[in-house]
Amino acid sequence: WAQFDAFFYWDHQIPLPKLAPVQAKVTVALVALLCFINSYDGEFVFDDSEAIVNNKDLKPTTPLNNIWNNDFWGSNLSSNSSHKSYRPLTVLTFRLNYLLAGGLHPVGFHVLNIILHAVISALMIDVFAILIGGLAYDVKGRILNHAPKTSLLAALFFATHPVHTESVAGIVGRADLLCALFFQLSFLTYCKAFNRGRFSVQWVVVSLLLCAAAMLCKEQGITVLVSEILRMGLLTRLALMGLGGLLMLYARWRIMGTGPPAFTEVDNPASFAENIFLRMVNYNYYYSLNAWLLLCPWWLCFDWSMGCVPLIKSATDWRMVWLLLLWCILIGLISQALCSQDSQRRRTLTLGLVLLVVPFLPACNIFFRVGFVIAERVLYLSSAGYCLLLAYSKLLCVSVLALLCVCVARCALRSHQWRSEQSLFTSALSVCPFNAKVHYNVGKNLADRGNSTAAIAYYREAVRLHPTYVHAMNNLGNILKERNELIEAEQLLSKAVSIQPDFAAAWMNLGIVQNSLQKFEEAEQSYWNAIRFRKKYPDCYYNLGRLYADLNRHVDALNAWRNATVLKPDHSLAWNNMVILLDNTGNLGQAELIGREALRLLPNDHTIMFSLANVLGKLQKYKESEGFFLHALRINPNAASCHGNLAVLYHRWGKLELAKKHYELSLKLDPEAPGTRDNYNMLRRKLDQLKRPTP
Repeated sequence: WAQFDAFFYWDHQIPLPKLAPVQAKVTVALVALLCFINSYDGEFVFDDSEAIVNNKDLKPTTPLNNIWNNDFWGSNLSSNSSHKSYRPLTVLTFRLNYLLAGGLHPVGFHVLNIILHAVISALMIDVFAILIGGLAYDVKGRILNHAPKTSLLAALFFATHPVHTESVAGIVGRADLLCALFFQLSFLTYCKAFNRGRFSVQWVVVSLLLCAAAMLCKEQGITVLVSEILRMGLLTRLALMGLGGLLMLYARWRIMGTGPPAFTEVDNPASFAENIFLRMVNYNYYYSLNAWLLLCPWWLCFDWSMGCVPLIKSATDWRMVWLLLLWCILIGLISQALCSQDSQRRRTLTLGLVLLVVPFLPACNIFFRVGFVIAERVLYLSSAGYCLLLAYSKLLCVSVLALLCVCVARCALRSHQWRSEQSLFTSALSVCPFNAKVHYNVGKNLADRGNSTAAIAYYREAVRLHPTYVHAMNNLGNILKERNELIEAEQLLSKAVSIQPDFAAAWMNLGIVQNSLQKFEEAEQSYWNAIRFRKKYPDCYYNLGRLYADLNRHVDALNAWRNATVLKPDHSLAWNNMVILLDNTGNLGQAELIGREALRLLPNDHTIMFSLANVLGKLQKYKESEGFFLHALRINPNAASCHGNLAVLYHRWGKLELAKKHYELSLKLDPEAPGTRDNYNMLRRKLDQLKRPTP
């Protein structure tokens, strides 16, 4: 009791007001909202593109049971390319966001992330209260908080920690948020099993179910069992939780398949180091960098791969100091946790270290290889342990207030950077200037916004920093192709496919360049290589059809375009090219059939309407032709060619005044329209002749 009295006296010295439980939770939640509220109207950025925008599992047309068979990114778990990240509950929340918003509108996704972080931060008060002050209940069975100020301070540190920005402002961070929420609920529910000296198996079962939910949100959710087991004493409880954990791990192993995900050296270079000593040294260096992000979260970056963290290759590398410093601090904390005369201090330090280390274990490369160097999002739960230790470190009043203010300001700045890809990618240049992926993403963003000149410089720098960066070569080759710098484009794309022979997109782009260089045989072979490595590749079939059309291999062209429409029924260009080719070769009846089939699938495609109207005009089906021309003009009223061809139709049909009107509209929109001026002059001469009196 003397030790508890001393502790409670120390808690009283914390420079915060003593708030009622509800007031404390509301305060923490509001501070959490303040930190990240400016990201509520941000865009889909970085990994959101693959996990949300391009993920078919979110769409209502996709069967709901697909989310139980696919990984987080929408790939089937049995696929060799799957990352084996099985998070169906997280994907389910994305799908609910999609349904509620009626489509891919990012505001709802962001708002839910911010709310989840606020709720988690508020619940941290209860978690910290148990870890610091122990498990005690009042007469109504509610958990007592013997350390109200310390738990409030730790929760405020958690709510405002800038390392959480990736998890909160990045929508894919939903996995970390949901995992943390169910982690907390599992822990708090487990504690309910010990209400007033009675042990409740029912609450333990509920705790296990919540742990399973945490694991179905993100893999590290299973670590809550380790935290709970470390708090146990009786063998029965230990066996129950251990058995539950083993069953969950077995189920997870069966779902993901017996093989681990296949990562490359680019994803995690330390795991490919030449010997175990270098691997362990670099892993420990990564741990020290993660610790630094918790201590000083100023240098934050959306990606830490591709040269951002160079490997340590010898024991004389000066960075070895960071490893030694990390372990000196950890050993010091562990020794205090084990050897302190103050039992309350031993308890708090021990549980703080457990909460710091255990959730990080799945990302430490010890049990299996992970697909990243450093990922700020994996520190979301571990930061709770750090915040607990920080709150227990007896900071001065001025230090506490200053640290909280700095954290709030840093969160606001960092969450603002996560609002758009442009600001996110640009912010990383000063943090990781040698990261090829950062330069690649900046270049891609510039290219998407139409600034190809600036994009070229960043793509070149990405290739310079990482000479085998095939995606940067492919994108740079594409831009050079569009600028008609075909020789260099061919060299880059050829190098890309020599480095990665199964890179289907690079093969197709190489074929386009070779076609432009009139290297027709090489282009054809490149297209077929692309199709060989990606069986369902409609765009490649489309480009192959264009090659065959240039070579007057009309049947082959039609077959290629037909394949494109089979694989992608809404491939407008392939449909339109089939109609035009059949029209140009005099197969008007077949052209009409193809055009009508296309419009059944794409009823509002004005280009197909235009081509079909031309065919119907040649077949002297003037009324139908007129209808399609007018419908196309309602969709795209400024199409000079459509006005011109409609004028020709009226000219043939004998509706000369209407022909005159549309010739004039066409020439107004495009004075240089080929043939339109001659046709217009011919019509005017005819109208003049009709106006002359008959002798």
